[in-house]
Amino acid sequence: MYQNELLDHIIRGEDLSYDQTIGVMTDIMEGKLTNAQMSAILVLLRTKGETVEEISACATVMREKSTKIPTQSQNLLDTCGTGGDGSGSFNISTTVGLLLASGGYSIAKHGNRSMTSKSGSADLLEALGVNLELTPDQVAECIEQTGIGFLFAPALHSAMKHVAPVRKELGVRTVFNILGPLTNPAKANYQIMGVYSIQLVSKIIRVLKLLGIHSAYVFAGESGLDEVCIAGNSQIGHLTKEGNVEEFIFNPEDYGFKKAGLDEIKGGSPEENAEITKGILSGQIRGPKRDIVIINAGFGISVIENCSLAEAFEKATAILDKKTGLELIDKLATQSRSYQ
Repeated sequence: MYQNELLDHIIRGEDLSYDQTIGVMTDIMEGKLTNAQMSAILVLLRTKGETVEEISACATVMREKSTKIPTQSQNLLDTCGTGGDGSGSFNISTTVGLLLASGGYSIAKHGNRSMTSKSGSADLLEALGVNLELTPDQVAECIEQTGIGFLFAPALHSAMKHVAPVRKELGVRTVFNILGPLTNPAKANYQIMGVYSIQLVSKIIRVLKLLGIHSAYVFAGESGLDEVCIAGNSQIGHLTKEGNVEEFIFNPEDYGFKKAGLDEIKGGSPEENAEITKGILSGQIRGPKRDIVIINAGFGISVIENCSLAEAFEKATAILDKKTGLELIDKLATQSRSYQ
């Protein structure tokens, strides 16, 4: 479908087919559209509301255009979320990734620098001494040697250069705000993914099914947090290993966790967040910050091991009590700097 016809199609409020979306997304990623055409398509899709098929098609093209991480690790988990919740929380998903890696799980953490907060996952890891300027082979080796590798999005999604100026100029959320966690270049087959709106949970868990993810949780806190929240209940979508999609409400109090305000999980600069992460992993920080890491890590363990959440929370707590997280950080930092 030529672009003008496609625009008329979306203006009428009609959904694009999977193949139509593949075509237009390919044109965007290959720089075949003008900025005006890209802007119109992205805004009209957002206004209409992107469907599961449209999001899945966009993610499929972006995956194909990415630089792949040639890891041999099996059962890879990504903890990357959309961000953009405006909560100012510390780097929960990255801390969760480090904790799980210290417990023997293989983590391919996709991420970027901060877009809306003071500290993104890349900023935190740099503050922890990790070198981000690695080749795909070096990232793969980090995963093999330490259990975790950081997949720095700008280095692995070069085709994004065509749409980056348009996104910046638009200044509003588009489908690209949710594509990052859906396009892991290491092809992680397990996922826990926070989204910035509870309305997205039902869509995104079905997108992950279409993308062939083995098992996943997608979640959003009713308080607006893109994590499983401790300040209130969370909307959860679960893709089981059998390929079924289930949705439920998670209440932390049902599992013995005390609810706490968002102000109790606040973060700060990358350096401040690094101290929080180290404090949690060393056992020096307890309370809500520790609890929210245990909860989200538990969801990751549940996905990989196909166990109950109650059992997974016990396993996450046991890993944290071993206090091996700081050793893991040192190991990752040393391994990543060995390539300099």
